[in-house]
Parts: sequence; C-alpha cells; structure tokens
Amino acid sequence: MNQINAIQLKQLIEASLFVLGKPLSIKGLKETVLADFSVSRTRIQDAIDELQLDYQDRGVQLVKVASGYRFQTQELLSPFLQPLWQEKAPKYSRATLETLAVIAYRQPVTRGDIEHIRGVAISSHIIKNLSDRHWIKAVGHKEVPGRPALYATTHQFLDYFGLNKLADLPALTDAASLQALFDKASIVLDEDEVVEDDSHNKDN
Repeated sequence: MNQINAIQLKQLIEASLFVLGKPLSIKGLKETVLADFSVSRTRIQDAIDELQLDYQDRGVQLVKVASGYRFQTQELLSPFLQPLWQEKAPKYSRATLETLAVIAYRQPVTRGDIEHIRGVAISSHIIKNLSDRHWIKAVGHKEVPGRPALYATTHQFLDYFGLNKLADLPALTDAASLQALFDKASIVLDEDEVVEDDSHNKDN
C-alpha cells in the first residue's frame, strides 16, 4: 500500500469533496480515492477536522450531513447568492410540506396515519412527489388489514435540509423553526398549489 503524508491527505480529501459536489463518508473516501493508500479512519477524521477548522470563517464551509461530509456556503450568504441561480427554487404546497413534516416527526407512518394527524385526506401525487425527490421511502407494511405501506424519511432528506440526524430537526412545537428549516433549503411555498391539493383531497 502507498503512503500519504498529512498535507497530501488533506489536499486529496479537499479536492475529492470539491469535485464530487455531494456528501462523501469516511468509508466512501477509503473505498475510492484513498483505496490505494495505507491510511486509517482516524487519520482521515483528523484531516477532515482540520479542514473544517480551515474553512470555519470562510464563505464556504465543510459540514457533516447524514450521508457524509460536503462543502456548502454559509447560510447567512444564501440571500445574496440567489441571483446566481438560473433555476427557480422548487415549489411545494403547504399540504406537501405538512405531509413531509408528519413523516419526519412520526415515522414510520402510513398514509392513513398522516391523514388522521392532518385531519384531511392527502392525494396520491403528494406521496409520489416526495418519493420521486427521494425524501421518503416505504420501509415496510403495517400489520393491519390491507397492510398499508409505512413511510420514513431518507438520507437524501437529511442531506437536503442540512441535517446530520433526525434528532437535529427543530422542536415540533416550534412552527417558526420548522418554517426556517424549509426556508433554509430554499423551498418556495406555492399557495396556488394549495388549491390544487384541496381539490385532490375532495376527489380522494
């Protein structure tokens, strides 16, 4: 196995995370760019810790999310960076975000559980949209008549919202914090879509 010094290790990890543009775990680093080197998980973690300190006061920071480590801009810079994006932020209805919140906080839950908590029927396209975004997935079936699917959030959900684990979610009673979480992810609430969801609810 090849040897790698501390500086080279930091450089290779930094370059890998920069080029990949998505989270990468220590295991992922060992199995890819560091596969040919004799380097322990402890050394990799130490190098990452040093990189986090290096970027602590920079416009770009190295953060840990559910799937590993990634570079992202400082949250406070987000409003100033918006003009750079050609694509508009995705729009989701209040019904969609409420459904996502119920799944995140009460998982695993069935569609019936979600409807009971929200007090209104949800359309199938909401579940499909969240599944297509890879924010939720079916993790099993509830052992009741009909065996409905049980839904839970995914690592992609945590990554998108900048979370490392579910325990990092804001308190459920704090509506302002929950809205801030959606705002942080640059999600735009489409009030027109609320009407669409309500019409679907009446049909279902």
